[in-house]
Amino acid sequence: MSNVTLSNVSRHFGKFVAVDRFSIDIQSGEFVTLLGPSGCGKTTTLRMLAGLERNTAGRITIGNTVVSDVEKGIFLPPEKRQLGMVFQSYAIWPHMTVFENVAYPLKIRRLDRDTIRKKVKATLEIVEMDHLADRMAPDLSGGQQQRVAIARSLVFEPEVLLLDEPLSNLDARLRLQMGDEFRALQQRLGITTVYVTHDQAEAMSLSDRVVLMKDGQILQNSPPRSIYLQPHSRDVASFFGSPNFFQIKALGARRTESGQFAVDVKGDGVSGHCLSAMEPTAGETLTVMLRPESFRVLDATEQADGMVWDATIKLATFRGPTQSLLLETQTGPIHVEADPTRTYDVGSMIRVGAPMAGAWAVPEAGTRA
Repeated sequence: MSNVTLSNVSRHFGKFVAVDRFSIDIQSGEFVTLLGPSGCGKTTTLRMLAGLERNTAGRITIGNTVVSDVEKGIFLPPEKRQLGMVFQSYAIWPHMTVFENVAYPLKIRRLDRDTIRKKVKATLEIVEMDHLADRMAPDLSGGQQQRVAIARSLVFEPEVLLLDEPLSNLDARLRLQMGDEFRALQQRLGITTVYVTHDQAEAMSLSDRVVLMKDGQILQNSPPRSIYLQPHSRDVASFFGSPNFFQIKALGARRTESGQFAVDVKGDGVSGHCLSAMEPTAGETLTVMLRPESFRVLDATEQADGMVWDATIKLATFRGPTQSLLLETQTGPIHVEADPTRTYDVGSMIRVGAPMAGAWAVPEAGTRA
């Protein structure tokens, strides 16, 4: 499998800049997801990588081959880039059987019948669809059609697999199941994969790295855990869920083994510790982010290694897997996802704590990429 490099790649449509100086190195066998709202440039980036759109600036390299370089006038068409692609619609041909759909990329490459038969059979076995080889495409479920689309993209052994919102047409339960199955398949095959989605949960569960985009640029390029718990900016933090933000003063800091800083902080009605990428000065005001699920309701004498609040319950909403609490504190309102098995009475007092690992000082001047 091949690595992929995009260097200062841009795409302009007249005066509109869809993608602006996008740069990334994707390692062989890595699963990278381009994430962001509609219009952020993620699909345009994928289409430039596929050769379906021409970049107006920059260079794209797949393995050792430069497939597009605007300055040197290089542009390889899609069929010469050795890429497999799965579209949102799957693009399954309804007049063909499962076998014929998967065999099509090999037929247009003029492979002999015996080779086609062997390759299609082996690929259908990988996606567990070999028993349906003779079934017509319209007779398949949505999940089965997706497997056929994946098999068709894999049968000619591409260097890189590109997927554009491939799960969006499935219901929630099947989307989760197929996502897990696809991730297991990708890891087993070790194929370099670039995936486009607007679904945060998909990006978190499938990816080695998540590239969050906005206005054609990269806001952050990090592993899922880092981008969620340690965002580079308030924009990144706010894209995922509904985080709590607090203005709080730094008292002092010490470097941790990971190279980050453990910061002693104090504010109205709260004191404790948070983590920071940079060393703050004593007295500096920090914006600290805590996600609702990072909190825990504490017993009367229990302590937390991070931050602790005394709070009044303003609202309690049972949601099944969790119970959403709106709390009033001296620091400000707090949204907490709490244990659904406990009863929380509106108007009562409770103590909540969040561990230091869940309290992150968000840089005010966010860095891109």
